[in-house]
Amino acid sequence: MIATDRISAFDVILPNGIPAKGEVLNRISEFWFRKTEHIIPNHMISTDIGDFPEPFGNHADILTGRSMLVKKTDPLSVECVVRGYISGSGWEEYRKTGAVCGITLGDNLVESQKLPEPVFTPSTKAEQGTHDENIKFGTVIDMIGKELADRVRDTSIGIYTAAAEIAEKKGVIIADTKFEFGIDRDTQELILIDEALTPDSSRFWPVEDYTPGRPQISFDKQFVRDYLKETGWDRNPPAPDLPPDIVGKTSEKYIEMLRLFCGE
Repeated sequence: MIATDRISAFDVILPNGIPAKGEVLNRISEFWFRKTEHIIPNHMISTDIGDFPEPFGNHADILTGRSMLVKKTDPLSVECVVRGYISGSGWEEYRKTGAVCGITLGDNLVESQKLPEPVFTPSTKAEQGTHDENIKFGTVIDMIGKELADRVRDTSIGIYTAAAEIAEKKGVIIADTKFEFGIDRDTQELILIDEALTPDSSRFWPVEDYTPGRPQISFDKQFVRDYLKETGWDRNPPAPDLPPDIVGKTSEKYIEMLRLFCGE
């Protein structure tokens, strides 16, 4: 897997790249794969370019730092979202219905409030050109069967809970995150795949600035989403160009998360 510097928002790939983004995602994923492998195995084999087969091993100049040799899997057709705080699309859905993915969360919650316990709020894995949609757990059961659905729900919450504890000690709140799972083609085991707990797949807030009842300062892709909302873009292709100051600030936020998590 090669992580590029391209970025998407609202399921649309943007024209601009974000400097260093691919390397940041690759290194942070490696960090979390190692931190959570006691909960569930993952697809990572190596990030050392010397372990890569040809012809990939011959391209160290462009692949080093942003590439990962992984196991082949059959991916599950569901995105496994865990929310520890109410924000983003979850907050929008709660304001309309008092629930998220059919889970009633109680009355009088405010934006960015911490939930009593993390909740599993899955979504569809949209094809390119379409948008992910939140779904109820019963739909996940229909898609992949009850035994597997129960396992990915419980595993997702377990990973989130462990990671949130680690991150908070580093001064970071993980408000929510998305996991993906696949069936290892060799062992037929369920394993964690794709990326893990990166600024692309998570909402990261600084602990010291956290105040419920309002949007939070974020060190993730939400910064780009917020800018795009201000432009009036209708969230359909083609996406507008990001101005240089937004590109630069986004890169800084991603690199800051690498420093906080990995010390690099």
